[in-house]
Amino acid sequence: MIQAGDQAPDFTLPASNGETISLSDYRGEKNVVLYFYPKDNTPGCTAESCDFRNHHQDFADLDTVILGVSLDDLASHEKFIQKYNLPFLLLSDTEAKVSNQYGVYKEKNVFGKKKWGIERSTFIINKEGRIANAWRKVKVDGHVKEALEWIREHLEQ
Repeated sequence: MIQAGDQAPDFTLPASNGETISLSDYRGEKNVVLYFYPKDNTPGCTAESCDFRNHHQDFADLDTVILGVSLDDLASHEKFIQKYNLPFLLLSDTEAKVSNQYGVYKEKNVFGKKKWGIERSTFIINKEGRIANAWRKVKVDGHVKEALEWIREHLEQ
């Protein structure tokens, strides 16, 4: 299981801007908030993404980019971004390769039925490409502010 101090697994995924994005694109340049969420346009995921949207500039002021990852395809991401005016990239992990690398693709019990999906999780990756902090089984309320404060207190700008 990936934890603080580990080298963040590099990956390349299609992004909502039509490009392919690699985590290594940010190495030496920016900190990264990599948040994994279950599904576009669902209540918890919408609340979390809008909270990141509302604090986007605060993260940017700390040399930090936000990348959201779900199993949704790019068409779904595009609708989600347009509907909620999300100013950051969403990455499409339709085959759950990156979700597996980060240990967030789990069997979940949804209304009594077992199914596989993403466990809401956030990783702070520093400019050297290391996991600086990780939150698993994230509760949406207050999480974005907690992550922002953690970066403010622990990562040099």
